[in-house]
Amino acid sequence: MGTFKNTGLVGLGVIAGVAVSLQFSALAQKSPEPTLPLEELRQLADVFSLIKSDYVESVDDKKLLTDAITGMVASLDPHSAYLDKKDYAELREGSEGKFVGLGIEISQSEDGYIKIVAPIEDSPAYRAGIKPGDLITRLDGTPVKGMSLDDSVKRMRGEPGTTVNVTIARKNEPQPLVFSIKREEIHQKSVKAKIVEPGYAWLRVSQFQEPTVDDMAAKIGELYKQDPHLKGLVLDLRNDPGGVLQGAIGVSAAFLPKDAPIVSTNGQLASSKETFYGRAEFYELRSGPDALAKLPAAVKNVPMVVLVNTGSASASEIVAGALQDYKRATILGSQTFGKGSVQTIRQLTADTAVKLTTARYYTPNGRSIQAKGIVPDLAVDENSDGDGLNSLRTREADLDKHLSNDRSQEAAKSGHDELEDQLRIVALEKKRKPLEYGSKEDFQLTQALNHLKGLPVQLAKAEPVIVQVADPKGAPDKK
Repeated sequence: MGTFKNTGLVGLGVIAGVAVSLQFSALAQKSPEPTLPLEELRQLADVFSLIKSDYVESVDDKKLLTDAITGMVASLDPHSAYLDKKDYAELREGSEGKFVGLGIEISQSEDGYIKIVAPIEDSPAYRAGIKPGDLITRLDGTPVKGMSLDDSVKRMRGEPGTTVNVTIARKNEPQPLVFSIKREEIHQKSVKAKIVEPGYAWLRVSQFQEPTVDDMAAKIGELYKQDPHLKGLVLDLRNDPGGVLQGAIGVSAAFLPKDAPIVSTNGQLASSKETFYGRAEFYELRSGPDALAKLPAAVKNVPMVVLVNTGSASASEIVAGALQDYKRATILGSQTFGKGSVQTIRQLTADTAVKLTTARYYTPNGRSIQAKGIVPDLAVDENSDGDGLNSLRTREADLDKHLSNDRSQEAAKSGHDELEDQLRIVALEKKRKPLEYGSKEDFQLTQALNHLKGLPVQLAKAEPVIVQVADPKGAPDKK
């Protein structure tokens, strides 16, 4: 394989005022010098000169050129972006699991506003009362309608102790709500775990960060100390927007046969045509002992369910796809986001870079997830009476300029249909408390446990039907 540190990143990159999920290449990779389109470059120079001479007021040279670069990269797809000094620093902070901001996970809503996916626990936004499903309409009085996610992130980031005023539109609230929130350094723990009932454990990965593999290994060790004879494990990847590729490889490798292929990539560069295996060299980001070496042997065979939803994207889809292909786990929930592209950070200067989509990624069986996502083995709604807020989320196929799925034309189309629109209306009409994952009220977790026990599972249908599941156990395929 090529130099692993030059591998690109995968991540939804929409945890804003918050962490941004991705991974980094080392330095700008040398590529063959392209043939420059001289006529078009002359036009660019002419426009530059025209603005300098004729525009109503003076414009800074650096701003004009930076904006030109920004527009050129942003026009490619929803995940490519030019990173100035501040953006680049914040991107690195996010991958390390710490950042200065408000502590909210966001996405772009269909009507042009910024939607709150979830506040991070014990963050300033969480303590202020921000709720999932809230729409940000203004930041410090500036309307956000039509504002890019990157721009909204910039406005929510800042120095610790400074304040940002966030105007919120909330369902069933007649007037906008204004929250004055003080920025703090947020330390996000990406892995949680607990024994939910005797013999059954819940392991949640909320985002794939640099420490995720080490943190997951420690949590699994703690689970097996509490109960050395676990009969079932639920891996919860709901609303996990992605993150560092190495984290996805390590999480997958923990449960799969040694050296199993986890994910492959394919793009224009030779270095983007690679297969990544479940070995330490592919998932360890720091020198030192292999974090997975001391895992209990039983973790390779414990019956598993993986929980996913529309908010599960990128690196979390790699994990779900790999475990599904090997029949190592049953995937339960709703169809995932569908971000099957790899972003690589190419440094331009010491402080700036371009985040560029360089490849698509594929599951071990060669499936492309781009604009399609992972289809669960068992479709189960978020609640007993419907999919709730999950049905309101946007998917990759709904994003403007998204890459197509190169192995399925139909998959690249938007998933919205008449039934889904009806479900959105129903979800909006129902007032629900934010769902606490891993709690006794977590309906999908209850169904996952039922499946592990061989009990009936309530599947997602217009008229919910109780289905008896035969055998929850699945042996990995030989590869």
